[in-house]
Amino acid sequence: MKTTNLENPVRLEWLLQQNLRLDARPYVGGAFDARDLLKLLTVPTDTLASLTTGHAGGLYNGPIFRRIFVNDRQHGVPFLGSADMLESDLSHLPLLRREDAESAKLAFLRVSPGTTFISCSGTVGRVVYARPDMVGSWSSQDTIKVVADPERIRPGYLFTVLASRFGTAILINSRSGTGIRHLEPAQVADLPIPRFGGDVEGRIHDLVEEAAVLRAAYQRKLVAATEDLFTSAGLPELIDLDWHARPRDLGFSVNAADAVTLRALNHSPRARWVADRIRSVPHRTLSDICSNGEISSGSRFTRVPAQPGHGSLLVGQRQGFWMRPEGRWISTRDSPDDVNAADETVLIARRGTLGESEVYCRSILVTGSWLQFAYTEDFLRVASGDSDVPGAYLFALFRSGAAFRLLRSLSSGGKQQDIHDVLRGDIPVPVCTPIDRERIAETVRSAHRDRDLADRREDEAFAALDAAVEGATR
Repeated sequence: MKTTNLENPVRLEWLLQQNLRLDARPYVGGAFDARDLLKLLTVPTDTLASLTTGHAGGLYNGPIFRRIFVNDRQHGVPFLGSADMLESDLSHLPLLRREDAESAKLAFLRVSPGTTFISCSGTVGRVVYARPDMVGSWSSQDTIKVVADPERIRPGYLFTVLASRFGTAILINSRSGTGIRHLEPAQVADLPIPRFGGDVEGRIHDLVEEAAVLRAAYQRKLVAATEDLFTSAGLPELIDLDWHARPRDLGFSVNAADAVTLRALNHSPRARWVADRIRSVPHRTLSDICSNGEISSGSRFTRVPAQPGHGSLLVGQRQGFWMRPEGRWISTRDSPDDVNAADETVLIARRGTLGESEVYCRSILVTGSWLQFAYTEDFLRVASGDSDVPGAYLFALFRSGAAFRLLRSLSSGGKQQDIHDVLRGDIPVPVCTPIDRERIAETVRSAHRDRDLADRREDEAFAALDAAVEGATR
């Protein structure tokens, strides 16, 4: 149970500011502590609403509207929901129908450079800065858009304040609602933004901008690595697989059905076409490549909680695809040895349903700073046992749309799907020349180095803000 801080107890003026709201969250969640700390600063503060510009004053979410999604990029625009904005790889964003997006009702939801997003429905208070590769997408009504006025404040600095421990405490505890939490622009309009002058704010902005550019470079390099793999393998038709344009899997027959599987999905003609195209070029099976490595799920285990900084952060399927994963800390001493993953292990989300927006059968690569995390048994771990076919090369394949569809065709189970434990070993992997493989793998490694550097630059921005606040406190 969380109780009030006796050194800073709940005051009558707090109750009056909340219109005598009597649930405990606003008073013990840290929001008033954060506001009181900001009042102690020797530097001036401005309200958030006074620093924004644009549609509705630059602080808005959007109307509730019917979302109609399409499969053809010519007729759709990338759509960022409150969860999509957290993802590190934006290759698989849903496409909102262009006709609706560009209408007068929704045109203002187009993402512009320097925008800060705040999740405002359900899980409230997550803050994300618009990367260059987000610009031109459309954002959902489940996020508050904060568009900084460049004449008054640098957008990277404004993001840092909102995403800091001070800003998030105020944002989270300003929410309302019971079953589904909500946050409205009017509830954050008076959030205090401390002003430290051009040098401090400019440095923080530059760090955030550098992080955003690095995250966009991460995305660009991954896409380039996958395209390089298919081009080098002689499979350019798999680069942009137009899955839904191919004939549907209706009325087909299979002559080689055996006891391994009788499920129609496992014999999908569209998926067989992908596999046959890969088998038409030099290739090896996944089980062959991983014979001295690993193709398995992690062990089931009891999660023993630990304090942050002690043990490991446990990353699940959904959080594994985010820029900065969230999760709970667990004791590694009380967890199995395989709770961590070896360098360049490909993790494939192995549980879920067949919805187009589900992460089921999507892949991530464990390397760099992500080696410190623990991972749930809901990931299929694919570790190469052959140094000539590194994990980074495998990831360039498994992140592709072609591999995603091939993995989906290997589903087994009822409501919750899993990847068939026999069929997965037969997945064909195109084998390019040694020079090509090393070049592709190095592109993937470079992308992940950019991601790690982006995290460090963002952390430096938060540290600079904390130092400025501490230095200006009376």
